[in-house]
This record gives sequence, structure tokens and C-alpha cells, in this order.
Amino acid sequence: MADIDFDKLKNFIFHVFDQLGGAVTAAMIHLGDRLGLYRAMYGAGALTSAELAERTGLHERWVREWLQGQAAAKLLDYKGDGRFEMSPEAALALAEENSPAFAAGGFHSLPQQFSVLERLAESFKTGIGLPYDAFGHEGAVGIERFLSPWFRTFLVPLALPALDGVVPKLQAGAKVGDIGCGAGLALVEMAKAYPKSQFHGYDISKHALDRARANLVETGLRNVTFHDASGDALPDDASFDFITSFDCLHDMTHPDLVTHAVRRALKADGTWLIADINAKPTFEENLQRNPMVAMMYGISVLSCMSSSLSEPGGMGLGTLGFSEQLARDMTRAAGFTRFQRHEFENPVNAYYEVRP
Repeated sequence: MADIDFDKLKNFIFHVFDQLGGAVTAAMIHLGDRLGLYRAMYGAGALTSAELAERTGLHERWVREWLQGQAAAKLLDYKGDGRFEMSPEAALALAEENSPAFAAGGFHSLPQQFSVLERLAESFKTGIGLPYDAFGHEGAVGIERFLSPWFRTFLVPLALPALDGVVPKLQAGAKVGDIGCGAGLALVEMAKAYPKSQFHGYDISKHALDRARANLVETGLRNVTFHDASGDALPDDASFDFITSFDCLHDMTHPDLVTHAVRRALKADGTWLIADINAKPTFEENLQRNPMVAMMYGISVLSCMSSSLSEPGGMGLGTLGFSEQLARDMTRAAGFTRFQRHEFENPVNAYYEVRP
């Protein structure tokens, strides 16, 4: 064995346990969101553990330990004398679900994500990952809560007007498809804004489609239809004016085939809006330019790459696999000739306007 630098070893051990610290802090964020602790602190000023326990109906001793951990993690502010406060910035990220900065939804399905670790050990041996529905109902809810703030605040007022000629078509009455529609919130927001248009959502996730149909019932909208793409696929009749796909192509086993299907479904003057992770084409570039790169590779193993390899022959792109260059190459191969990148106030995603 090479000579060991014990100072480096000590620092490395601290670094390793920092990773464990991140994992358990993430678990505490999940509990804070699930139990309504953040919401109870929102706008309440400095609270003691007893006051927060009374507001939430929870046991004070457990609330006290949670509060102290949150302050130690610098997620809440300790004001002294046993009082803890949520800053306005923390409130937008952890308590205000309608805020575009809301991040707590990303922790919703943490237990389900970690529950597949035993099954993923087998995937490392066989090469075959787990299907998207492996995380069950809560997995679909977690994706819904993670993506919904952007849909509610930016999609209709910011993104759609930036696309060439799309809004006039939607106002007049267009046929719209959403590939990988999930819980349907993007379609619902567009359907509310453009009642003359007809909206069709396609997904293979049974849990996501259940959520989508439940969400649709709550709205009372009549211009939205959801389709199980495993048996009711996108038609190849060039009848769609506008198609969207949000954060899903990198999860698919065969995004190249989906790209060809979208081209066949679009009219000659149609538009496809692709949203996907703002990935760089090489590992070195991701490593240098993405401050969340370690987290994204971890999520890829837990979910995205696993889903993309859930069938033999899957492309296995993973969370950081659908770079802009690959998007350009894949859409060009499918017959698209125009490609424009947009920036729509999202630190994670890239947005591409693609046309025949």
C-alpha cells in the first residue's frame, strides 16, 4: 500500500460523511414538507419548538430535534432562546408551492427513490433498469410537484409567446399534443388559457395518467384528453399544430423513435417545444460547468438512466445524456430542419423550438 497522508485521509473521511449528511438532511426536508412543518412556519416569525408543535399537532420533542437539524443545515435561522425562523428566501423554496422557486416537491418521493436500491443492484449485473412506474403512485406525485411550479408561472406567459406563431394558432383553435405528459399540468395550464384548442396528453405511466385524469376532473376542462401511449400512440397523420415534451426524452428507451413519431404527427408548419436537462456533450464539460452534476448522475442511476434501460436495447441516455448537440442531431435525422434554443428562466433545463 502506498504511503498514507493521514491529514488527507481525515479530510476525505469528513468529505464522505458530508455525503451522508446530505442524504439525511434530504430526508428531513422530505419530512418537513410531508408533515407541513415548513408551511406552518411560513410568515409566522420566530417560533419555539413548542409553538410549532402546537401549530402542526405534532410531538414537541420530535419537532425540536428536527428544528435543530434544519438550523444546523442552514435551512432555517436560529434566532436564540430556542426560537427558529424561516427566511423569505427559504419560504419560497420550501413552503410556497406556487412559487417558481419551490424546490421541496423534489423531495416528495425520496422514500420511493431510495427503496429501489436493492433492485438496482441487480440492474448493475443484468444491464436492465426499472420501468418509470417502479416508484409507484408517490413517484408520479413527486414529479408533478417538482415540475408544476414552472408550468404554473412561466409556460403560458413566458415560453409560449416566444415561439414563432404558436400563440395565434392556440387562440384560434389548434390541436396540441404533450409527449410524456405526466400528471397533465402543462396541458391543463395551456387548456385554461386557450379554450378553443384541443389538447392531448400521451404517457406510458399508469400512475401518472391516474394523476392526470384526477387533476383534469378538478378543473372541469373539456378540451383535454389523456392517452395511454402503450396502446393509444401518437397518430402519424400530420394533424398536430403544436407538440411539447417536458423533461422526458432522456428517460425514454428509444427517444430517437419518438422523435420520428413527432415529425410524422406534426403539420408542415407545426412546432415542437422540447424541454430537457441542460446537459453538456461530455463528462468533462458537465463536471466543470454544472454545480449539481454529482446529484444528477445519482438521480440518473436511481431513475432516469434506469428507465431508459428498462427494455433490452434501450439507449440509456440518463439525466445528462440529452445534450443540445444530440437534440440537434436526432431531430435533423427525423426530418426537422429548424432548431432554436431559448432560455426560459430555468436553471436546470434547456428549451428547444424545433420545426419541420
